Amino acid sequence: MNMYFIALVAPAEIDRQVLKWKNYFKEHFQCVVALKSPAHITLIPPFWMKDELEDDLISSIEEFSKTQKQFEVILKNFAAFKPRVIYVDIITTRALESLHHGLNDFIYDKNKFPVKIEDRPFHPHVTLAARDLYKKAFHEAWQRFSSKEYEATWLVTGISLLRHNKKNWDVIFTSQLDD
Repeated sequence: MNMYFIALVAPAEIDRQVLKWKNYFKEHFQCVVALKSPAHITLIPPFWMKDELEDDLISSIEEFSKTQKQFEVILKNFAAFKPRVIYVDIITTRALESLHHGLNDFIYDKNKFPVKIEDRPFHPHVTLAARDLYKKAFHEAWQRFSSKEYEATWLVTGISLLRHNKKNWDVIFTSQLDD
């Protein structure tokens, strides 16, 4: 069994900028959890799955992706899930919501993979500091990022499957969306 999740992985230039902020959190607050994955927007959160289903999941992601058009993601400033998570905020668009809901329904309806429908509403974001940002450090960190400005866009061209290697998350497959 391995742990997987499905995401939109940011291109290298955005990942490099996000990595600088993640390293800031590591240096100042000893936060390392967010460093274990590339900059991404989670579409289907982590789940455990038997290794022998991996090829079928890849095929399913590929099948779904062929029905989807490329679109832009807009990153704008910073936000928080108080008092433990600070992230780059994403402007939620119809295209992003449609991709998220469509993929979740598609994978869930296959009734083959051990994914669960999320109870929480979809809130796209790129995490900078997560569960290892302690509450007392949160306020200091949030003071620095709450008024900081940032804006970037990226063209979403594929959906990625990530697998945990017991230490970090590796992108093991990225589909191609229709252009």
